[in-house]
Amino acid sequence: MNDDLGMRRRIRRRDFLNGIALAAGGAVGSQLAAGFETEHIAKTSPDYYPPVLTGMRGSHEGSFEVAHQVRDGAFWKQAGTPVDTGETYDLVVVGGGISGLAAAHFFRKAAGARARILILDNHDDFGGHAKRNEFHQTGRMRLGYGGTFSIESPAPYSAVAKGVIRELGIDVERLQPAIDRKLYPSLDLHPAVFFDRETFGADRLVPDPTRNAGTEDDQSSPASDSWQNFMESAPLAESVKRGIRAIYETKTDYFPGLSSADKKAKLARISYAQFLTEVARVDPQVVTYFQVRPHPLFGLGIDAVSAQDAWGLGLPGFSGMKLDPGPGPGMNRDCIPDKEAEKYFFHFPDGNASIARLLVRKLIPHAIPGHSLKDLLAARANYARLDAAHAGVRIRLNSTVIRVAHEGDPQSAKQVEIVYVKQGKLFRVRGAQCVLACWNMVIPYICAELPDKQREALAREAKVPIVYTNVLLRNWTSWKKLGVSSMYAPGSYHTHVNLDLAVSLGSYHAARRPDEPIVVHMMRTPCKPGMPSYDQHRAGRAELFQTSFETFERNIRDQLARSLGAGGFDPVRDIAAITVNRWPHGYAYEYNSLFDRFWLEGGEIPCVVARQPFGRLAIANADAGAYAYTDGAIDQAWRAIQELTGK
Repeated sequence: MNDDLGMRRRIRRRDFLNGIALAAGGAVGSQLAAGFETEHIAKTSPDYYPPVLTGMRGSHEGSFEVAHQVRDGAFWKQAGTPVDTGETYDLVVVGGGISGLAAAHFFRKAAGARARILILDNHDDFGGHAKRNEFHQTGRMRLGYGGTFSIESPAPYSAVAKGVIRELGIDVERLQPAIDRKLYPSLDLHPAVFFDRETFGADRLVPDPTRNAGTEDDQSSPASDSWQNFMESAPLAESVKRGIRAIYETKTDYFPGLSSADKKAKLARISYAQFLTEVARVDPQVVTYFQVRPHPLFGLGIDAVSAQDAWGLGLPGFSGMKLDPGPGPGMNRDCIPDKEAEKYFFHFPDGNASIARLLVRKLIPHAIPGHSLKDLLAARANYARLDAAHAGVRIRLNSTVIRVAHEGDPQSAKQVEIVYVKQGKLFRVRGAQCVLACWNMVIPYICAELPDKQREALAREAKVPIVYTNVLLRNWTSWKKLGVSSMYAPGSYHTHVNLDLAVSLGSYHAARRPDEPIVVHMMRTPCKPGMPSYDQHRAGRAELFQTSFETFERNIRDQLARSLGAGGFDPVRDIAAITVNRWPHGYAYEYNSLFDRFWLEGGEIPCVVARQPFGRLAIANADAGAYAYTDGAIDQAWRAIQELTGK
């Protein structure tokens, strides 16, 4: 079986740099000195270039072990005295994602070009969830996004976030021609559904008769005869197939006599699964078919997404309900249509890693060569310049912050002490001010002086675990033969699979012919149906930390072989590289009317309590707005700097 899938076939994995392992676990002192000497390699070798690393990425080994020891109370039992670097900065930012980079950008604008800023991040690359995956295994560069997908938001971008986008040289409207939305339809490729034998009794790929809402391929139109083919080919009982079609086409008002507002109030309090089974009374296997449709947006299935939100997403069953178009109380922002927001969209081939790279180019010009968007995608970042000794802004990677505290009384202190672990050793720096742009749930463990109520609010922000896998294929002729551009796979390991969005910009050109190499994007969210949302996310996070790359790889190869085999796909021959972007702490948690009573009925909002400034500390991250979008991360960075500087 392994030989058939190519598990023993050697793929060029850039897991090692200059002969030194990229990262490894361990404990501080005699046990911790894991990781590699990043600073030494970055200063002496051009080979330090994390974007080309394949295998397990995202929250990679070496990025989380120290933080887990702090969480578990084991760290300080064996930690020594921090080495004082003697460094003092005007601002220290904890977290090098887009929110942290934006905070540095805003602070320098407020404090002046001479401001000294240090950004510390526990990962081996900057950008946080905006991760660039770069492939060269087939002789030409192909890019994939390892986290944040695009410039988009369900609500209109704020003036602040749009201002940053413009400052970076991104004209969203003028960039639209770079996206070729007609490529796959012109090749007669359409969305499909892959039914797996374990769940549905047979492996079968059939046309998807509906739009794949909430995914990268959500604009692709189904084939004209897709319903007919679906009804003929889907490995489902006839009654189930009729039930699926009926829920799309029946115009039934399930709550006659109620006003639109009262209907929405009822829909906000029941899950979409309950709506289907208890209100529409469909066959339970119809629920199985729809279960994972919302995964790309929420990391949850329809058991934990309200019927009101399902209506907003365009899931079926509501066409006869006579609901007013406006949102109801407790509706998730992802589910509220907005025409202005829908127009403000652009996807770079590496996702919003391009935004992170543009921010770094602005902060440290020599680190990202070039001067425009046309040269950005092909530019190779110079990591040796990120932490140059005399630079005004420095980014220090592979550095896990484990303590943040004012030197003296928080209300009168002049400085903040920041202690971090790098190369298995403890170091201390100081900042006149500090922005915590890391995950909310980490902050209570590293900043014990915050008020108890604030620490409790920070700790409850359970992030949404998610996996973004990029598979480099030597060609996509099997997709062309099968007439498929994307797959919805309700019972499979990865539930959503699609060919890379065709974007060409500058010298970077998307794959246009099926005989060319292409990146295939696969998504998995390890939720646990039947549990409350927070518990599902915690359980999924634990699962991801325990899942090996070998397990991911076997499932990737098996799923692609089974779904595309009829088109001639051979995982041994056709797969050139695999990068698994594992994010046990992924999306910012967005409030849910089924589980967050305050969101539906009013009351104190936890993220507002959690993000309050304290002395010389401010908090900036997507968690601070409970909003899993880049514009939210930028807005929270701006607020944090306003709180510190008043500018």
